Amino acid sequence: MSENIVRLDKDPHTYGSEQGPTVLTVVPAPGVQAAPVVPLWVRSGRAIKSAITHEHTKTAARAIARHGLYVAGGTRIVARRTWDGRTASRYERMLRAAEAAGNYEVAAEWEERGQRFRAERHRRRMDLLASPVDAAKTALIGTGMSIGALIGLGIALALATKDPADVITPLAAVVGLVSLLVTIVMVVWGPLLTIGPFLALLSLWAVGHHQKAAPAWALPAHVRDSEGEPITPSIVVKALHDLGVPALRNAIKEMGDAGAAMLGPIRIAGCGVEVDVTLPSGVSTVEVQQRRRKLAENLTRHEHEVFITIPQAARTVRLWVADSGALDEPIGPSPLVTDDTLTADYAKGRAPWGQDLRGDAAALSLFQRHLLITGLSNQGKTAALRALALWLALDRSVRFLMGDLKGAGDWAMFDGLADTLIQGPTDEHVIQVVEMTEGAVEEMNRRLQAPPGTVFPPLIVLVDEAQVAFMCPLKDEDKRPYGGAKANSRYFMAVRKIHNQGRAVNVLMWQGTQDPTDQNLPKLVREGAHTRASLALGTESQARMALGDKAVDGGAAPNQLRPGLDKGTVVVASDGIAIPAGQASITVRTHYIDTAEADVIAERARALRDGVTTLHAIERDQERDPLADIATVMGDASRVLTADILKRLASLNADAYGDWTPGDLKRVLEADGVEPYKSHGRMVVGRDDVTRALANRDTDGSASHAA
Repeated sequence: MSENIVRLDKDPHTYGSEQGPTVLTVVPAPGVQAAPVVPLWVRSGRAIKSAITHEHTKTAARAIARHGLYVAGGTRIVARRTWDGRTASRYERMLRAAEAAGNYEVAAEWEERGQRFRAERHRRRMDLLASPVDAAKTALIGTGMSIGALIGLGIALALATKDPADVITPLAAVVGLVSLLVTIVMVVWGPLLTIGPFLALLSLWAVGHHQKAAPAWALPAHVRDSEGEPITPSIVVKALHDLGVPALRNAIKEMGDAGAAMLGPIRIAGCGVEVDVTLPSGVSTVEVQQRRRKLAENLTRHEHEVFITIPQAARTVRLWVADSGALDEPIGPSPLVTDDTLTADYAKGRAPWGQDLRGDAAALSLFQRHLLITGLSNQGKTAALRALALWLALDRSVRFLMGDLKGAGDWAMFDGLADTLIQGPTDEHVIQVVEMTEGAVEEMNRRLQAPPGTVFPPLIVLVDEAQVAFMCPLKDEDKRPYGGAKANSRYFMAVRKIHNQGRAVNVLMWQGTQDPTDQNLPKLVREGAHTRASLALGTESQARMALGDKAVDGGAAPNQLRPGLDKGTVVVASDGIAIPAGQASITVRTHYIDTAEADVIAERARALRDGVTTLHAIERDQERDPLADIATVMGDASRVLTADILKRLASLNADAYGDWTPGDLKRVLEADGVEPYKSHGRMVVGRDDVTRALANRDTDGSASHAA
């Protein structure tokens, strides 16, 4: 292997190469490619660039610019104060601001103050004209009196000392003192003239430094990065002025009150403050909404700590600015966890879901409202949806049909609460969920054909990870797809039918889905939900799919939430939650209920019920044994109402038992020797009677009364 050769040479760049310094030169051995030589000017340029872009250089440049701008800013501030003190401009500004706000009483008061200021200024100027004569008279009289007093003092001194020369001693002492003062002034005057300008500059610098009269880029890092400053009118106006909207900036400059008339009162609103800003003519609310990040940074806040909504007033934006870091603090446990006596009321109650940005409790009405909640993966969608279902489970009249197409056990606590609970991500589980939803459609149709005035218990059809169902490519034996968004899609059509007519008979569709698109969440399904909520999303187009154009145009921005940091924070568009007047949505920080806490709440819900046998699959095309199915749906309860048995049988298999009447149930029971009886005035069936009838059957176990 060849090696490089080290050679001693004279430096060719030194004058007189014969006497130049010796340098080491590395010469590549034969057959070895020489390394490229970087020219000296290139290396020098890189060094200069590195020096210019070095952080120390930037810091020094900012410091030089900052202190120079402090002087300029201090000069401007002092000049403005001087001008305001000697003219009526301050009164004129306040007068115009009061007139712009429509407060004419205050405007009249400021006009009166301005008139008084002008009158007093005129009087001072007239006095100033006469002051030289008065000053001269006063000086002559004062000088004469002073000399007379000194001579009188000298006479008294001469009489006391018997020396006539002492008559002028006091006068000579005063003349000597004046001479000494003149000498001192002559000595000090020169240096004073020299350092005077520097003292003036220092005072101007002090004013500019105190007021931070320099651009943000020139301020020190600890000032630029400061957070948590209280929101004041001047800070809000400056933030709007620096927003980058030329029409807004020019309008603020032309306003006599420096933009204060644009602002309403700054109100404390929960963990932040709220203020309405009336924009000047020519400035659109959209221009402000689109600069949310810049506005937040101008207010020394993070983007997620500033929300911009559009109230009812024309050309007005409502700013809500959080206290720095307040939104990163937990909001506390759910009332479902802390209050074990809490119950639910489907028709009149509201689910305790979390807190709004003001810190007030946010409660959601679920009465006859289809629900859609969406967001990116792992943002708390299932937990937010499950919290609503857990509250509603505390109303014993509510029935659930549930499909969890993730199958990770997030809904396992509803075993024994839901009539049907299908859990799993496979295509077979999708088929089961589709058939479950179609069974709910049949139940809806049965209810729609019932006599007028019939009251039906709420039936919640809940599908989590619904995008899996919409994206399923399988087809049935009739070539109808289970998923998709076409008119022959079984799941799509079942959801649409429930959206169209289910609300009238308390059959409601709840869906949770990820990352909404037209493929995994069709438009007609999105728009069929009365309550639409969204966690963090990636784009504005997804936000529009999740919440609708009206909500997004009104300021809803789930795409502005921070993935991973704003878990559980949802933007809600619904008439089932209290939304401030003029807004189309509200942001809610939901309570997080973990799996262990959810199990405890579910156990309380199960204690309110007589016992529910949860089906984990939809049985199809099988010969039924009615008595065995009756025993199955009765579960472990000692006795069950005949009406409840009919409901559970219909959930077990709508094809076999969906049309059953109390007479059909009685016929089957009596054929096997089971007699329903009354308990507290209502017909019930005893568990022991059914078990005994099954045991007394023929040993072949045949179902003689198969449906």
